[in-house]
Amino acid sequence: MYKLMFFLLLGIPAMAQVKLPAIISDNMVLQQQSTVTLWGWAQPGEVVKVEGSWAKVDQTVKADVAGKWSVRVKTGKAGGPYTLRFNDVEVRNVLLGEVWLASGQSNMEFVVVRQSNNYTGVLNYQEEIASANYPNIRMIDVKNKVADEPQEDFSGEWKVCSPQTVENFSAVAYYFAKEVLKETGYPVGIINSTWGGTPAESWTKQEVLENDKDFKVIMDRFRQQLAEYPVAIEKHKQVMEKWKADTSSKKGAAPREPMGPNNSKGPYKLYNGMIAPIVNYTLKGVIWYQGESNSDRAYQYRRLFPAMIDSWRKDFKNEDLPFYFVQISPHRGQSPEIRDAQFYTYRTVKHTGMVVTTDNGDSLDIHPRNKKVVGERLSRWALKNEYGKNISVSGPLYSSYKVEGNKIRISFDHTGDLAVQGGPLQEFAIAGNDQQFVPAQAQIEGKTVVVWSDAVSQPVAVRFAWRNFPHPNLFNKSGLPASPFKTDNWKQTTEGKN
Repeated sequence: MYKLMFFLLLGIPAMAQVKLPAIISDNMVLQQQSTVTLWGWAQPGEVVKVEGSWAKVDQTVKADVAGKWSVRVKTGKAGGPYTLRFNDVEVRNVLLGEVWLASGQSNMEFVVVRQSNNYTGVLNYQEEIASANYPNIRMIDVKNKVADEPQEDFSGEWKVCSPQTVENFSAVAYYFAKEVLKETGYPVGIINSTWGGTPAESWTKQEVLENDKDFKVIMDRFRQQLAEYPVAIEKHKQVMEKWKADTSSKKGAAPREPMGPNNSKGPYKLYNGMIAPIVNYTLKGVIWYQGESNSDRAYQYRRLFPAMIDSWRKDFKNEDLPFYFVQISPHRGQSPEIRDAQFYTYRTVKHTGMVVTTDNGDSLDIHPRNKKVVGERLSRWALKNEYGKNISVSGPLYSSYKVEGNKIRISFDHTGDLAVQGGPLQEFAIAGNDQQFVPAQAQIEGKTVVVWSDAVSQPVAVRFAWRNFPHPNLFNKSGLPASPFKTDNWKQTTEGKN
């Protein structure tokens, strides 16, 4: 009898423990007052009971034939800590609050502590780390990953902000979260998905690049590079050996590796590895700092960046998903055309906000260390638009112009009363029909700026801060700088570069 029961029990499959994605784990933050998706894996057909300690009603869901399951759960007001239970699996120290995705390249990846590569470490980082006792700020890093196909999960864990953990937080995201927490009292969760030196196409879905004729050149170039890679990488190895053996003072930087299938700069690869695994997670919004790697193709960025934003909004199932980004800081290698492309995106894509950083550049270092001003300016957009705070979100943003005889009058949004720091006004240039810009005089008149030059009797266009490394001094009374701009639509140097 006992033997019979033993063999009968052997025929009953044991129920496997529920498996959860990395983002659903201890210390997580879920978007408050929302309906969030929770998901994972189990045995095909297994019933998963989902319990949230803030919820009055538990839910059950059955895993499909592939073992996948998902459930939609309502969240309450900000608070916690709570627990989540999925059958026998418990997730502890869960907060309900505000969830923001921080993404982009190195200036968003840039961490709080100073590291050996010298591209990191905020100003006064020792003091900042020592005082970083904010248990209601949580951050999870999506591990860098190149992938050919969209991934379902990633490696990472939620970390509670403290002097022991904050040193490797994204500095911009940390300062952003601090301000949101301070001004709202809500817990803040940051999903940090960043990789230095990467172009926007790396973060863009393959279908978007494949199905748009303007981006066909990106995909065609990539396919050609992959076809040439076997030969190119062998040649690169030989060049690298010579470079390593060179002991001269003229050695220079290491030769760049050719584009291959595992290169982080390849189109769509980072979307697959680092965005696709989190698209089910409910966000409040996105903060973004990127563009340096697209500056040589700035005119193309005018379409590429908005296309990426639109695609992300569709994937996160929120067509109004707030998307706040940083206009690239002045640097000797950064064309004004990339800043113009970002300004164009702000003007043409709804529910976006742009942080101007013309007062925070470094001509020699593309990674300015004052990330505090960047994070705080990003928070202004969120605090005003998402949390109803009555604050100024931006410095003056060009809106229109009017020719008045031998002068041009410039009008702005977000003036808040124009102001000059260390006048007279600088970085204005004016041109006639010959398209030859000359330095101009400028004067504030109310909420406008009047621009002229004795050398141009019939002006038709004005440009402001139109250099790689300008020194503009037009602000508003809130101390926020004016964005570089141009009134003309004349052909740009990067137009046609794909």
